[in-house]
Amino acid sequence: MSVDLAAFGLLLAATIATVVVAFALTLVVARATGRHSVVDVTWGLGFVAVAVVAYVLSGVLGTGNTVVRTVALALVAVWGLRLALYIGWRNHGKGEDPRYADMLGDDHAPGAVTATVLRKVYLPQAVVMIVVSLPVLAAMVRASTVLPVVVAGVVIWLVGFACESVGDAQLAAFKADPDNKGKILDSGLWRYTRHPNYFGDACVWWGVLVVAAGHPLALITAVGPLLMTYLLVSVTGKELTERSMSSRPGYDEYVRRTSGFVPLPPGTRAARAT
Repeated sequence: MSVDLAAFGLLLAATIATVVVAFALTLVVARATGRHSVVDVTWGLGFVAVAVVAYVLSGVLGTGNTVVRTVALALVAVWGLRLALYIGWRNHGKGEDPRYADMLGDDHAPGAVTATVLRKVYLPQAVVMIVVSLPVLAAMVRASTVLPVVVAGVVIWLVGFACESVGDAQLAAFKADPDNKGKILDSGLWRYTRHPNYFGDACVWWGVLVVAAGHPLALITAVGPLLMTYLLVSVTGKELTERSMSSRPGYDEYVRRTSGFVPLPPGTRAARAT
């Protein structure tokens, strides 16, 4: 256990260094493009970089189980690359994201690197990335393999990845139709939950935690998916999105019949309760 803790500590130090470098490079790109919304692409790529560094370093240290390490790397890499590509495609050719524009104020020069932008945009995301990555590090030092547990984690991840990917695709197709401007998407996965993408995102990280389960460190690193779920439900995800959508015609009725997070049959008592 002491060896595992030492290896985990080295992986954590490497993770912090990787995140710092990733966000420093993002600042350079943001300044060049005049858009801090490029940090949204880093959100996916940063996790991939952390997983790759942790995988390589754990191999050098000779710690962990090859199967578990490889599965954890694959899950994070597939999720992070898809997310980064999707957000990069979605934001291509657009100006600053309204969220960041509102957060930084009208007097903030496009792409300017200031104490405000570091405090409000980059530092919080960097800290969250480090904390959410903790189950990945635990998976990299897990010496034993309990195959049913690993499979269970992959299944949970698959459910989340499917919900997030399909939800994003359905929303992109809906927005691409000019006739849908100002309307509410209430078909497909969006009929069962108001936020299939956020629900899927949470499931992805709970799946990674289950893959790491079986090692005492996994219990401690549960703070990662707990934090991610909290942010998605109460801070930057569901809460922020619904605040901006609340003025749209028909949205109140959509809220009354559709589950707020976990997919449920529309109109049921459980769905209305959320």
